[in-house]
Amino acid sequence: MPGMVLTIEPMVNMGRDDILIDGEDGWTVTTTDGLPSAQWEIQVLVTETGYEVLAY
Repeated sequence: MPGMVLTIEPMVNMGRDDILIDGEDGWTVTTTDGLPSAQWEIQVLVTETGYEVLAY
């Protein structure tokens, strides 16, 4: 649907994919094994003729 904006938010972990969500803020995510991980957001706009990447 043109005009719709969506995000793709991959999370890449060095270790296992098991996570914990902070019970106090309900937002902070950590890995259960404590190994490094990275998360980023790709924001995409659906246009009349295809798509446009807004943020990468």
